[in-house]
Amino acid sequence: MSDTLSGSTAAGSTGPGEPVAQVAGTVMPSVSAPVVVRGRGEFLYYAVHNRKLVLGLGLEVVFVLAAIFGPLISPWNTTEYFLPRQPPSGVHWMGTDYFGHDVFAQLVDGLRLSYLVGALGALCAALVGMALGFIAGYRGGLVDEMLQMLTNILVMIPSLVLLVVIGAYLKTRGVVFEGVFIGLTTWPWVARAVRAQTFTLRSREFVDLARLSGKRATSIVIRDIAPNMASYLFLVVVLLFGSAMLLAASYDFLGLGPTTGTSLGGMMNQAFLWSALQLHMWWWFVPPGLVLTGMVAALLIANVGLDEVFNPKLREQ
Repeated sequence: MSDTLSGSTAAGSTGPGEPVAQVAGTVMPSVSAPVVVRGRGEFLYYAVHNRKLVLGLGLEVVFVLAAIFGPLISPWNTTEYFLPRQPPSGVHWMGTDYFGHDVFAQLVDGLRLSYLVGALGALCAALVGMALGFIAGYRGGLVDEMLQMLTNILVMIPSLVLLVVIGAYLKTRGVVFEGVFIGLTTWPWVARAVRAQTFTLRSREFVDLARLSGKRATSIVIRDIAPNMASYLFLVVVLLFGSAMLLAASYDFLGLGPTTGTSLGGMMNQAFLWSALQLHMWWWFVPPGLVLTGMVAALLIANVGLDEVFNPKLREQ
């Protein structure tokens, strides 16, 4: 992820207390460069004509629709038992696993769980990271040093070991626990990136004018600084969403995920434990791996497309 953020004020003079026009930015954490403010119609035009964005969002929509409507079109559910180790057929579209469960039914359940964990993880990490990043970047001084020390301490704690320790004291682990855990262990890089951007923007003229007009620090951050980072923050959330799904799949594959429900990582974990590769049951472990790869790849492709739409310099290349 590069380190640039675009920022500019609206055309014409700006007086004390006047709002500053929202500008575009990329997901680049430290260096900023001025750009011309664009209208919503122009952004929409470039978004529709950006192949990467259309491809990424289109592929992601397919997975979302499969997660929503998959249980409705699936002839079976995850609790029914059939003849085990059946290859894909007209009856079982993706075959059955070692225990006789329908793989397609498990796959669509895993899709929903992956999206839920990804959304929870991204939301928690975004809220904590952005809040601490704005506070540290705007306040500076001792507050900044204390928050940076907290961030550095958390970075040094291995999240996998922490999950193992916490899991040892929990009889059951749910989707909410996994999502919140991922969010509370992945916010440090968000806080650092937002702090760097806020530290740069707080010395701009529109922030000085806001201070002179008597605005409080909270109002300045929310109404003046944050809007100038809106596109940047949106791209950060997209990256958090994808990384949370990957982390969840990793924990599930290691057997540290939710103890109830079906997940994509859990399917691969069961396929590994019961020697699906040695038994040539490719339909058990290949589909969840391909779907997980497609979900995250689609988000990354869409993220690159959004970066090009938001940043006029990348748009012209």
